[in-house]
Amino acid sequence: MSSKVKFINTHQSQFFATVRQRVDNYFKENNISKHANTAMWGKVIFYLTGFLTLYLLILSNQFSLWTMFGLALLLGVFCAFIGFNICHDAVHGSFSANQKVNKVFGFVFNLIGASPYVWSITHNVVHHTYTNIPGHDEDIDVAKGLIRISEEEKVNKLQRYQHLYAFALYSFASISWVFRKDFVKFFQKKIGEHASPKHPKKEYFNLFFYKAIYYFFFIGLPLLVLNITWWQFLIGFICMHLAEGLVMGLVFQLAHVVEGTDFPVPNVQGNMEEAWADHQMRTTANFSTQSKMAGFLLGGLNRQIEHHLFPKYCHIHYPAISVILKKTALEFNLPYLESPSFGAALRSHYRMLKKFGKHAYSEREKQALMAA
Repeated sequence: MSSKVKFINTHQSQFFATVRQRVDNYFKENNISKHANTAMWGKVIFYLTGFLTLYLLILSNQFSLWTMFGLALLLGVFCAFIGFNICHDAVHGSFSANQKVNKVFGFVFNLIGASPYVWSITHNVVHHTYTNIPGHDEDIDVAKGLIRISEEEKVNKLQRYQHLYAFALYSFASISWVFRKDFVKFFQKKIGEHASPKHPKKEYFNLFFYKAIYYFFFIGLPLLVLNITWWQFLIGFICMHLAEGLVMGLVFQLAHVVEGTDFPVPNVQGNMEEAWADHQMRTTANFSTQSKMAGFLLGGLNRQIEHHLFPKYCHIHYPAISVILKKTALEFNLPYLESPSFGAALRSHYRMLKKFGKHAYSEREKQALMAA
């Protein structure tokens, strides 16, 4: 496989040129900023206040063990929602026109255990460019060898049951991120087939320093001040991350691994034979777009199509953008994939896990018998 993939635009994507002009005109004509508005700032206040309140309530030692356990689970969920609603926009530079403001809110990623610098490379650059391309988009390489979601990967016996155990594995996404993923990605020479940039010296310091800060506030300080045993703390800490990881894992998977999404491979020259924007429409899906609750909780990640084509626009504007985008996609005969609800998307993902695991293994065995 080529180490560098290019999108071959034999004709410039008229779709993207058209939809971009229409979206830009909408914001200009209505005198709307593409960045955060009052509603967005309200979400920021809500999630950061909730996060700090839950953290301080746990450290207060004023509650029973079971209540503290419940608060820990809720804190994990809030950490995921902070990542979705605040940090994601900030690291994309879509939260504010002022990059200093984006940097401040991107910094919040450190407070939930993730590196904003590493995320900007693995997500903003690699995932958004090489979406769903096997071997290039590492966001679809989940628990490699255990979960198969690409025809390019060989199927093994264990993966026959991946539709049963995958959701449990998704729960480990957060704890892996905090202790392993950022370090691995930072020191990899390549992310997928994309060469890692030469990291500034300050980013080496930032990675270890802010991880240490997180470990102190979420491990060291609680062990010092809470009237619980080390093993009780360990259960609470792990379960907090399992709750956070499950929310993260499910939301990310439902955006790209559902029925209808493509997993295209480069041609023999190592190139993609379509325009980048057209590729995004075939590899990305929405869900629960009519749910105000999903919109409030998921930071626009239930509208991944809008996000992938307009990542520099704050997610608070995605509902308006979606009207324009959906209409334009229809005009250009491009798919606009969406599930009506979270449950429908979840069932679709479950069927995909079966397809790439159990069904793929059965088909391989069938072909082996016929060849014998």
